[in-house]
Amino acid sequence: MLTTGSRLTAHLVALTVVAIWGSTFVFTKLLLNNGISPAQIFTLRFIIAYVMLLFLEMVNARRKGTRLTLLSRSWREELIMAALGLTGGSLYFLSENAAMLHTTATNTSLIVCTCPLVTMLVFRLFYRTERITRRQLAGSLTACLGMATVVLNGHFVLHLSPLGDLLAFTACVCWAFYSLMMRLVTYDYSTVFITRKVFFYGLVTILPYYIVYPGMPAIAIILQPRILANLLFLSCVASLICFVAWNWVIRQLGAVSATNWVYFNPITTIIFAWWILSEQITPFFIIGTVLILAGMYWADSKSRT
Repeated sequence: MLTTGSRLTAHLVALTVVAIWGSTFVFTKLLLNNGISPAQIFTLRFIIAYVMLLFLEMVNARRKGTRLTLLSRSWREELIMAALGLTGGSLYFLSENAAMLHTTATNTSLIVCTCPLVTMLVFRLFYRTERITRRQLAGSLTACLGMATVVLNGHFVLHLSPLGDLLAFTACVCWAFYSLMMRLVTYDYSTVFITRKVFFYGLVTILPYYIVYPGMPAIAIILQPRILANLLFLSCVASLICFVAWNWVIRQLGAVSATNWVYFNPITTIIFAWWILSEQITPFFIIGTVLILAGMYWADSKSRT
């Protein structure tokens, strides 16, 4: 049972991670504007993050006089690690980015940000003992309404696109199952080990994509100062540090409570856009933020009572 201080720390870490993830659109957009595809951005991010994490683990193992652990203790658990790399890595990023090509950014954001609600339902489906209280459901729906208020920003017009919306929902389901499977290994392995396996299998499972769409950016493009700086931020901060921190948060709070912070993602994105791009903050943003915060508080009530 977590103490109030430990729970507060975990929530603050979750807030920091979501804030960083909400800022990545600026850095990703710069790379896209320089001709680097979403799949290439993902691959470069995960390669850099994996190599750095592997190096840090090797240094730590050498300092302790131990051997670096490369494989899980059983093939079943190794398959779970592969599934984590697929659902939290390659398939999630590909489906989310592909959705943007076939539907609006608003639709994609709305569907992907319903992930906490989907995660709650998936957990209830696979774990019959996970009872959803009325207060939890009401809180999640309130936060979902707040998220929609922030994203729509008073423009309540949606353009249905079956393919794009299906791809966005695929990303949402991927993250829900990533959270579900994390529960199977999170207490048996360190968060650093799990994160390294996610990066590795994320890279392995994206390889078939390059059979259909081969090619990577030229080294001269990658080494341009602005390009390299953006890649390093996305790799070292948004991927390496944030994935390790997020997996730790799941261990501390549980997958459902941790995933509720996804509702907060549009808030951090808009704040970052206001700060960097001077975009206007509207009354709908304030109303939506209040609904999200109230909903998250109610939805987290089960673990606090």
